[in-house]
Amino acid sequence: QSQLVESGGGLVQPGGSLRLSCAASGFTLDGYAIGWFRQAPGKEREGLSCMSSSGDMTNYADSVKGRFTISRDNAKNTVYLQMNNLKPEDTAVYYCAASVLFRLCVVRNMDYWGKGTLVTVSS
Repeated sequence: QSQLVESGGGLVQPGGSLRLSCAASGFTLDGYAIGWFRQAPGKEREGLSCMSSSGDMTNYADSVKGRFTISRDNAKNTVYLQMNNLKPEDTAVYYCAASVLFRLCVVRNMDYWGKGTLVTVSS
């Protein structure tokens, strides 16, 4: 059974940092681009960042550029999202997802989704 499991969410103060992890089981991530997405209540799910299967290509949404960094360790079958200088508007459920093609690393075209981990940024 193919699964993605996010972890590392929690409560953090504005300006703080958090690192999310996404572990794959049942398939190997080295064949997939991986994206991070988030969804706040009442809002559409939005893409934050995506990395190609080899890690040589990345992209970031304007809202997180300079603050968030995506990385992957294919040997551990795990992807990470380092989040720095967190803001209250970053509060959301964060999801990782896999796509067979980096150029199709968008919300409507992902092949596998995790169940999400909640990040709350509040003082």
